[in-house]
Formats: sequence, C-alpha cells, structure tokens
Amino acid sequence: MCGIVGFYGKPNIVYDLMLGLSALQHRGQDAAGIITFEKSFHIKKGLGLVNDVFAQRHADRLRGNIGLGHVRYTTHGSNELINAQPIAANYPFGIAMVHNGNVSNFEEVHNRLYKEYHILPATSNDLELLLYTFSSELNKKDLAQIGPADIFDAVSETQKKVHGAYSVIAAIANHGLLAFCDPNGIRPLVLGQKEGPDGQPVYGFASESVCFDHLGYTPIRELKAGEIVFIDENRQLHSSLGHKTADKFCVFEFIYFAREDSELQGKLVAGQRVKMGRMLAQKVREMGLEADMVIDVPSSGYFAASGLAEALDIPYKRGLVKSNYIGRSFISPSQVEREALVKRKLNPIARTIKGKKLLVVDDSIVRGTTSKRIVQILREAGAEKVYFVSAAPAIKHPCIYGIDMSVSTELLAVGRSDQEICDYIGADALIYQKLEDLKAIFEHNGFCMACLDGAYPTPAAKEALAQIEAERLAIKK
Repeated sequence: MCGIVGFYGKPNIVYDLMLGLSALQHRGQDAAGIITFEKSFHIKKGLGLVNDVFAQRHADRLRGNIGLGHVRYTTHGSNELINAQPIAANYPFGIAMVHNGNVSNFEEVHNRLYKEYHILPATSNDLELLLYTFSSELNKKDLAQIGPADIFDAVSETQKKVHGAYSVIAAIANHGLLAFCDPNGIRPLVLGQKEGPDGQPVYGFASESVCFDHLGYTPIRELKAGEIVFIDENRQLHSSLGHKTADKFCVFEFIYFAREDSELQGKLVAGQRVKMGRMLAQKVREMGLEADMVIDVPSSGYFAASGLAEALDIPYKRGLVKSNYIGRSFISPSQVEREALVKRKLNPIARTIKGKKLLVVDDSIVRGTTSKRIVQILREAGAEKVYFVSAAPAIKHPCIYGIDMSVSTELLAVGRSDQEICDYIGADALIYQKLEDLKAIFEHNGFCMACLDGAYPTPAAKEALAQIEAERLAIKK
C-alpha cells in the first residue's frame, strides 16, 4: 500500500505534488519521490517522510507542468532507495510511472519480460513489471502516429498480463498523463480538476479525495475497475474501459488505511467506521458485558468507538493519548520497530480510566503487538476491566494485494480461537465484528474481503500467496 499523485496543467507543478504527498503521508512512511518533465525528466527520491526528503533546492530543479509523486510503504522488495518510486524508462518516448498496490504474479511477469522482451528489471519493485509491460505493448504500435486508442490498447494488454491490485499513474513525455486501475478495482484512484492560471483545466489523480481538499481541486470521480484515463498534450480528457473482471474494492481501506475525511466508493470513510461501531453493540449486549465507558485506540479506532458508545448509550472518553510525531506502527517494516513504536506513541490518561471497566475499540487486530501492549498499559494505569473490541472481523488470511499482512504465521487469528487470542493479549473479554455484519455494511459483492473470508479475486491466488510470503520472509531475515 502506498500513496500516489499525478498532476498536469500548470507551471511549477512540483508544489502541488509535494503538498499532495503530504496529505497522503499516512499511506507510506518508508520513502518519497517526485518526478517532473520539462524537456527531460527531473527526479528526486529519498528514504523517509516527505518533509525530510524534499527541500526548496529540490523544488527549484523539479521543473515542468506535469509530474508524479509517491510515498512508499514496503510490501514487495526491500526498503532501499533503489526500490523507491517513481521509476522511468527512456523508450518509447520516455515514460515515468508510480503505482499503489501489489503485483501477485511477480515471477511470471518477470520471466516473461526477460524471455519475450529481453528486459531485465533493475529492482525488486513490482512497479517495473507494470512499466516495462506497458512500454513493450506500446512499442508494438506505430509510434509516429500514436493516439489515445493505441495507449488504451497497450494498457488493456498490460491489465491482462499483470495480475494483482494496482492503481497506476504515468507521465508520457510530450504526450500527456495516463492513469489506470487493475481489472478488479482493488486499489483507489480519484480524478480531480481545477482551473489553471491560463484558464485551462489542471487535472490530477490521487489515491484519496482528501488530497484534493488540500489543493483546491474538485474531485470528479473515482476510476472504475479496469478503467483507463488519458489527458493528452492539449489537456483533453479521454477515457475507456480496459480489461475488467469484477468490482472488488479493498475493504481494508475503510477499516484502517484511508484517512477518515476521504470519500471512497461514494462513501465517507468516517461514516462507515461509525456504522461498524454501531454494529458491534449487539454483540457486546449478547456477551453481557457492562462497561463504564468506551475509549478508542487513537486514531483509527475513534469513529468506531463513537458509534459503539452511541449505540450502547454509555460515555465515550479519550483514555489514550497518541504522540503526533511517531508513525503508524502497523506499517513499520519490522516487528521490533512496531513494538518500540507502540511503547513510545501511546500514553494513558490514568485519572480517566483508573477503576473503570473499559470497552477499548481498535480498527482491527493483525499481529496483536499493539493490542497486547495497550491492554498492559491500561492495566498499569488502574483499569478494573479491559474488554478489547475489534471493529473488523478476525484476519485469518494473508493479503497479496499490497497490505503488509502477507505472512500467515504473523496473523494472530490464524489457528487460534477467540479465547486464545483474548488470553494472548491479556484482555478480560474479546469482541470481534461478525463477518456477516461487515458484509451487510459494505454490500459485499462490490468489495474484496480476502483477508477475512479467503475469497481472492485474482487468478492463481494460492501460488501468488506462496511466492509473496516467501519473499517477505526472506527480506525480514
């Protein structure tokens, strides 16, 4: 999972790119990169946060009216600068690209590129597979007479050959800005527009609508599964439906990853989290749990906690304070780092929770690292009872689509009963969202819930899972 932006249509587009990436920082903290085009590509990439990677001197040389940006959260390949995005190829035309997601048939595409097109990717980043497959398909066209139909056809062939979850933005030198989604629409991509200084439209693509809120763009719509949009050199918009198989948007975007003020699939993320909290109330009643208050695990548990408190008619209070200067522990690259972050980022408000029976709401339980530490923190602060509530159902299947849950042995719910999980994290009771209730909230047919129900929407998922899990384990050693 990463955050991507692409803009086209006004001078010094680098400033929109930098601000856009800052709005998407929650989607990746490992690396950041920007590429622009004016006569040639100008690129700056670095490890770390957006504010650490870019300075004024970089903005001064990243010239042009078209560009791409990326914040990285490592799920494929190692966390090294060579794997940071964007990545560019100089033929045909010059193509720069960013993506959000994960290629699930990595080995198959990698081997095809070498055997059929004689291309050896230089990194372990699966973006190269998309970039070189697309450029190879485009190279089959009459490059002297290239048009939107040729680009759409090259993308469609790429979508057929590259499996997995991906949203892609590409800048084609002297031709325009291209964006497309995987055939299942698993990863988000939003099209936006505003008026430029010349009175002509400035177009943008971003992983979340919140990016446009910060930049004064009007969101137009989300790209559909398999959809392709191309903005040509005259800033005319062309769109086409490429290769589509189903609508299977990732439900974990709503559960955890997206910002609460974003709108995805026509739904406000905060509103869906409130619904998840309300739905949990019945299970709390069925278990006969009596609590003095509801608290959240900040900050992704807040809206579910508020919905639960409202449905149960008991007070919601802030019982844990999170440092705003420490990153998201879930997307930290190693278990040791996750544990260290949890210890540093959360502090209890002891006077609020001492002697109280608490319903503690988090967005989900993945590895259990955060949950176990939170229960310990609350007990040390004097809580009488700690009832731990997960707004998501138990995560029992690895993700092969770009969320760092690809190693089955790291998932706490695999092979354990609810009581065993409760004992492990040290809670007095454990409440999971029911899978059927979550499906009712999200109208299941239009969403991927593979990490919850094991129904993977892409081909050869079992083989892909084995390859991705082996690759992640090798990197973690």
